[in-house]
Amino acid sequence: MKTILFLLTAVVMAGQTMATETLQLAPGAEQAKERLNSTPRHGEWAEITVPTTTTKLRAWVVYPERKDKAPVVIAIHEIYGLSDWMRAVTDQLAADGFIAIAPDLLTGRGKDGGGTDSFPDRDAVTKAVRELKAEDVTAALNAIVDYGKKLPAASGKFATVGFCWGGTTSFRYATEQPDLSAAVVYYGSSPDAGYDKIKAPVLGLYGGNDNRVNSTIKPAEDKMKALGKVYAPNIYEGAGHGFLRQQDGQEGANKKAAEQAWAETVRFLREHTK
Repeated sequence: MKTILFLLTAVVMAGQTMATETLQLAPGAEQAKERLNSTPRHGEWAEITVPTTTTKLRAWVVYPERKDKAPVVIAIHEIYGLSDWMRAVTDQLAADGFIAIAPDLLTGRGKDGGGTDSFPDRDAVTKAVRELKAEDVTAALNAIVDYGKKLPAASGKFATVGFCWGGTTSFRYATEQPDLSAAVVYYGSSPDAGYDKIKAPVLGLYGGNDNRVNSTIKPAEDKMKALGKVYAPNIYEGAGHGFLRQQDGQEGANKKAAEQAWAETVRFLREHTK
């Protein structure tokens, strides 16, 4: 399937000039393997030391093609673990100018100490992700931050973007990491507490047909507003949960939501990681 393109108009103030930038949409699940097989960008596996465990965390790292230093974006996987689709999304983040790191948060929890790929099926993966303890996930993300900031090509700024379970985690991590530059939440539930500790601006991207998650938006919005913090929720009518992965769903609504949400993601991350 041909790679999907869409237009994002970016106004660049350079005297009186304006530029229109063509951005590539992050692939859906069906395009993931093609993207990984055809990308011109450098991707590599990294093993990251986490102080709270002897097992090194496995992560997929993709570098952008740019001449200056780049901010780091941590891509937090869905409840399905670190899949080809997550790695392909990470590649697109690199295409958009970020050093993108996608950790396998199931590292060491599978067969023979393996990660996502070592589980027998998707049900076993989702069960294992649900059983992850918040404090262990936070320790892993903090270790990735330390690793990312030390990369020679990194600018020192860092952000998170998460999907589904990872979206929930991205929002929660903002309550725990004061140096976070930005957090992007794709169809993840809002945290129950900790809003007073959030310093990073938060972008929320939600499908209109996802009330399980969307019922947590208004309480979060009220709390963030009362505290004078930035939370920008966007609800895409007609789209379902997981619309970025399932771009062929909901009779075109998922595709439309994916195009709009990805453009907003790139704009938001670039703005807050300058």
